[in-house]
Amino acid sequence: MDNSPLQVLTVPTAPYPDQRPGTSGLRKKVFVFQSRRHYLHNFIHSIFSSIDLRDRQGSTVVVGGDGRFFNRTAIDVIVQMAAANGVGRLIIGQHGIMCTPAISCVIRKYKAIGGIILTASHNPGGPDGDFGIKFNTANGGPAKEEVTNKIFQISKTLDEFVICPRLRVDLTTLGKQAFDLENKFKPFTVEVVDSVESYANMLRNIFDFAALKDLLSGENHIKIRLDAMHGVVGPYVRRILCEELGCPANSAINCVPVEDFGGRRPDPNLTYAADLVDSMRDGQYDFGAAFDGDGDRNMILGKHGFFVTPSDSVAVIADNIFCIPYFQHAGVRGFARSMPTSAALDRVAKATKIELYETPTGWKFFGNLMDAGRLSFCGEENYGTGADHIREKDGLWAVLAWLSILATRRQSVEDIVKDHWIKYGRNYFTRYDYENIDIDTACEMMEELEIMITDKSFVKQRFAVEDKIYQVEKADTFDYTDPVDSTISRNQGLRIIFSDGSRIIYRLSGTGSDGATVRIYIDSYEKEQSGVYISPCHPCLGQVMLASLATIALKISQLHQRTGRSGPSVIT
Repeated sequence: MDNSPLQVLTVPTAPYPDQRPGTSGLRKKVFVFQSRRHYLHNFIHSIFSSIDLRDRQGSTVVVGGDGRFFNRTAIDVIVQMAAANGVGRLIIGQHGIMCTPAISCVIRKYKAIGGIILTASHNPGGPDGDFGIKFNTANGGPAKEEVTNKIFQISKTLDEFVICPRLRVDLTTLGKQAFDLENKFKPFTVEVVDSVESYANMLRNIFDFAALKDLLSGENHIKIRLDAMHGVVGPYVRRILCEELGCPANSAINCVPVEDFGGRRPDPNLTYAADLVDSMRDGQYDFGAAFDGDGDRNMILGKHGFFVTPSDSVAVIADNIFCIPYFQHAGVRGFARSMPTSAALDRVAKATKIELYETPTGWKFFGNLMDAGRLSFCGEENYGTGADHIREKDGLWAVLAWLSILATRRQSVEDIVKDHWIKYGRNYFTRYDYENIDIDTACEMMEELEIMITDKSFVKQRFAVEDKIYQVEKADTFDYTDPVDSTISRNQGLRIIFSDGSRIIYRLSGTGSDGATVRIYIDSYEKEQSGVYISPCHPCLGQVMLASLATIALKISQLHQRTGRSGPSVIT
């Protein structure tokens, strides 16, 4: 056996112009990473090079992914390049798997300099699917724009990278592995850890596990159905909900991570989690939830498939936040939502006199407020919910938050949501996603829309659909000034706000890998407590209530005419 020090090589390369990290890192089709020479190596080297050598040398970095195709190949390269770039220790989830919330937890627990997350979140997996790489910084949250810009700038001029090609790690065995390198950076250690335990221990200190166990397996327990959609959160659900809290094993489905997510798209919404919705309809289960590929998003359902919109979910948790022991002790310093999310949370904040922040889409904006001690709980309309226990959205945390509310109030999901509407009124909300739009077409549409709506003559315009008339009160491009560091984030979406408070918002999404995704958000508030208003929440009800605004949104944008589409890819 050769015990000589492992050689570090410097390899010439050529830069790529398209490695700008988006809201959730760099996402491309798998074949891009496979077919372009050194494409993966270039981006990984750019990440390490963005960290000052004095900070990087001997530091700890956390690595994990959602188990999708190409995950293991990427980890092999990251290990070899981390060693060559002076990192002292890598902490990697067993088998290379660790959910995004757990990675944030582990970064903070071990005071790591950051973490590399291998995921394309809710995007498809497999050889023909997507792959993604995201860098989280020392606070456990997504890198800020100044960091991602630095990574991008380095990637555009890169002419070489360093690597230790003979270094091999066993990801199946828990424990430490040490390596002797033929360079000034040593020793180099890889620690393979239980992917679940640190995260589960954190949750035990947030929630009342005894009360949850009684709810889920006590004398009058409820029946639940959890769909991990063959993503990374499956082992977490099995260990925490089934083994520890006593749910029957058949409560959790699709819990084995699969490289292509079983041929499904791991996106927890009514379209892609239709099997879960169907299984809830006969009333056999009291509570249902689905998760995305990397475990940071969630969808909540009640008995008979009662759908809780993500915006309502955030508002209901906020209104019942002291059902969670963590907040009983820590208090609540602030609420926040992304700009496109409905204003349902605003009404809770006003009633409770808790500060509310409206941010652009992207968890990094929440993280900055949390680090400054201004924010305790937040959420986005894209099925993301979380709190200041970590710096990422957290799907399983959101499910345990809902179960804590059920354990305290002993009401059904539907009754809890209806009570909320009676107390605060109801925000009808929908989102139209138009996926894989030609990028030039999408950008041209957004540019012309901006010119149209920011013209002074647009304000006060009236739009009529059947018997409804909407008058524009305000229209602008959403710019955000961070209250912590005064940094300005411009062009975060186009807003049209009508005199009755209804809103239409247009955004280009940064989470796709192929073409552009145009999103239209529509939000309308109703205080009236009519029969329709408090009727069982059929998923299509919001579409009916918002049909007029949707017609106006499409008329203003001319989206169908510009793109040749007849309708959205997904409706939320």
